[in-house]
Amino acid sequence: MKPKVVYVDMDDVLAEYSQSWELKRQQRPEQAYPQAELGFFSALLPKAGAISVMHRLLSHPGFEPYITTAPSIYNPLCYMEKRLWIERHLGMAYVDRLIIISNKGFLQGDLLIDDYIEGKGQEFFKGEIWQFGSTKFPDWKSVEECLFGIEPKS
Repeated sequence: MKPKVVYVDMDDVLAEYSQSWELKRQQRPEQAYPQAELGFFSALLPKAGAISVMHRLLSHPGFEPYITTAPSIYNPLCYMEKRLWIERHLGMAYVDRLIIISNKGFLQGDLLIDDYIEGKGQEFFKGEIWQFGSTKFPDWKSVEECLFGIEPKS
């Protein structure tokens, strides 16, 4: 049986992007693009539960996981910083599975887990899209339950 190709977005899915962005805006309201600050992406905190589910995906023979993330056009260093974040939090195995792409519609696979269902080509993705942060998938626990067929605990 062929493993399911799963793409997982980084910002606001694996990493706490919006929370950091808002904090930087409060600290420096004159800065229009907080994500342009050196170190912004590499300092993001992981979302609760994200790291353990990603490790579980990688070790499961039924899945072929990748991280797919759009670059910030306001921070050319984001390419490097996102890669460093992946290495620090998920290890070299995921560095080799990192795809930085502006149009996610070019990806071919079975599942895309993203906080947006359109805007960066997600609407052209041929597989299934799970919207992270939605009612059905509010957190990594709900994603894990659906991925691995775990019965939710009452």
